Amino acid sequence: MARRAPEDDPAQDAPEVHPPHHAAAGVPAVLHSLRMAGAQMGPRRTLSTLLKVNQQNGFDCPGCAWPDPDHPHTAEFCENGAKAVAEEATERRIGREFFAAHPVADLAERSGYWLGQQGRLTEPMLLDQETDRYVPVSWERAFDIVAEELAALGSPDEAAFYTSGRTGNEAAFLYQLFARQLGTNNLPDCSNMCHESSGSALVETLGVGKGSVSLKDLHQADLIIVAGQNPGTNHPRMLSALERAKRAGARIVSVNPLPEAGLERFKNPQTPRGLVGGGTRLTDLFLQIRLGGDLALFRALNLLLLEAEEKEPGAVLDRDFIDRHCHGFDDWAADARTATSWDAVLAATGLPEQQIRELAELVLGSRKVIVCWAMGLTQHKHSVPTIREVVNFLLLRGNVGRPGAGVCPVRGHSNVQGDRTMGIFERPAETFLDALGREFRFAPPRHHGYDTVDTIRAMRDGRVKVFFAMGGNFVAASPDTLATEAAMRRCRLTVHVSTKLNRSHAVTGARALILPTLGRTDLDRTSKGKQFVTVEDSMGMVHASRGGLRPPSPQLLSEVAIVCRLARRVLGPENPVPWEDFAESYDLIRDRIARVVPGFEDFNTRVRAPGGFALPHAPRDSRSFPTATGKANFTVNPHTAPEVPPGRLLLQTLRSHDQYNTTVYGLDDRYRGIKDGRRVVLVNPDDARELGLADGAYTDLVGEWSDGVPRRAPHFRVVHYPTARGCAAAYYPETNVLVPLDSTADTSNTPTSKSVVIRFEPDSGTA
Repeated sequence: MARRAPEDDPAQDAPEVHPPHHAAAGVPAVLHSLRMAGAQMGPRRTLSTLLKVNQQNGFDCPGCAWPDPDHPHTAEFCENGAKAVAEEATERRIGREFFAAHPVADLAERSGYWLGQQGRLTEPMLLDQETDRYVPVSWERAFDIVAEELAALGSPDEAAFYTSGRTGNEAAFLYQLFARQLGTNNLPDCSNMCHESSGSALVETLGVGKGSVSLKDLHQADLIIVAGQNPGTNHPRMLSALERAKRAGARIVSVNPLPEAGLERFKNPQTPRGLVGGGTRLTDLFLQIRLGGDLALFRALNLLLLEAEEKEPGAVLDRDFIDRHCHGFDDWAADARTATSWDAVLAATGLPEQQIRELAELVLGSRKVIVCWAMGLTQHKHSVPTIREVVNFLLLRGNVGRPGAGVCPVRGHSNVQGDRTMGIFERPAETFLDALGREFRFAPPRHHGYDTVDTIRAMRDGRVKVFFAMGGNFVAASPDTLATEAAMRRCRLTVHVSTKLNRSHAVTGARALILPTLGRTDLDRTSKGKQFVTVEDSMGMVHASRGGLRPPSPQLLSEVAIVCRLARRVLGPENPVPWEDFAESYDLIRDRIARVVPGFEDFNTRVRAPGGFALPHAPRDSRSFPTATGKANFTVNPHTAPEVPPGRLLLQTLRSHDQYNTTVYGLDDRYRGIKDGRRVVLVNPDDARELGLADGAYTDLVGEWSDGVPRRAPHFRVVHYPTARGCAAAYYPETNVLVPLDSTADTSNTPTSKSVVIRFEPDSGTA
């Protein structure tokens, strides 16, 4: 039976269920934003803070990485952005009295929602082997503890340094410099769990592991395919860009197992039409695909383009682009013609053939095509081949490296892409290490480090003994929850640099530290004056972020200061890196970044310009492709799709509308009709009837994987919902327990959180 949370922790397993919505945003989004922000910040603080979000002299939203327009609206934030800001800028505080009243065993029984609602952390806290709760500790002693544990390791590779996507460029650059000066490339990050498949596929095919489009390209496109992405919940400001594209004549195709309100109709709260009118219908064609069927879909689509070219030679494919800029077309085309089976395509996608042909007709009628995607494509075993096939699709008609066309992986956290650019990567490029070594006059380690999944395995096996996290909620975000928790508990020391309490603070090594830090909204002042940090958005734009709120406590340090003081304590006074100078002046850090990272030349000047600057992207800028062949690569990607035994469904984990990644703002999922609850499983009514699952019944979800280890998520309310046949959906982190640690994407090693085979068993008790 699952654990019952304490009485003051809201129940999350008895929601009200209403029909799903068919439009997003509008007046309800405005009211909900203001209500949640007001509850956390109060009315005056709400107004002054929200008007600084995504503004030139304000701060970058701590939520998603969607880019800012050239001329931001006065209220340049979405509902989820307002929630993210409110969570960080809350007036609630956690002091030593809270920890004295709550042993770690009590915190471990609490939900992530309850933990996050307690407020901002205010002083460093230590959990020692002899105590059952956190106690205050000085910063000096905290750094001493980390230094002592690192010095006791047999090798620097017995430590791992994790990074969340919210860490600014300056702190991320220094963090990886510290780890590499220590002697390890163990730099796992949240990219390993989300868009690693995108980077792997794009580096192989185009030579750059990032998207190739700008916001302006999206506005100019003829056709936009949004595959495996729920922008109404995860990236709401994207809906404004889609609306602008639609009004300019673009067609929009949604490919998703779930109908999404934001992609059906958008009521833009910044326009009269959105507030009091009917809004804008966005999707022209909805393909309700089965989970994991996207590779089959794009294979079929590409075959149809080849057949259309055979009927009208020279009228369909961009042969000049293919001949001049691409490699491997003939081998790919031969495979596409001979190995694409319509029976296999229809079985994998669950789509009628006519609908796929309708999409092909839209493609043939469009010169400029963009494909956008997110976790729905990246978290399957065959994710990398799927994204490679998306690239094949775009290359066929020259839709890379021209205005209004290209690849658009939509990133999550505000600076997750920037952290990777700064060197947060367990497999760094030799050129990066060469430049870093030259600049700081040391020999960086060359052997590859651990990514997120391998870090968990290494902790489990005793090969990593110290785990240090710069932000994030590693325990809740990672797959195979029980295995991850057991691995964390094997560490000698776990350290979390955090703004708020989360589940990872309750699942610790023998010793644990919580190091409270400034948030994106907080004023960062040193002896050299006010400092600002920089971030990179999902489309490669780098801009400044300036917090303005008085920090919640005088004891907080910035992420930069934490890294610098830790590095000096660990590496010693003889280490030549000027850590003290960096902690006082972030301009000095940016000067070093400019000399190490390509594209950041004259960093300090360019980032102070309105809107910042765009990083170079060779495929986009000059149709040059820094791949092994020197060209854009067509790749052969054999058909594959998840296999689901009879009586089972394929589960995808997803966010509710009241959360961002593992941060749960509230207990509603308004667009999907779920109110005041999270332990729900969405099942197609026909599947539910076949499986004997009545609407409103309670069931346990049991994961099935080849290792035979039982994985159970108990007490979920069944909700009949119009998802694709054979598929189900439930929220994470509650269902991360079902994602096997060893079930990962080929090449990228990303957990397969969108293709979990489950069966249903009788309800075993309350959660």
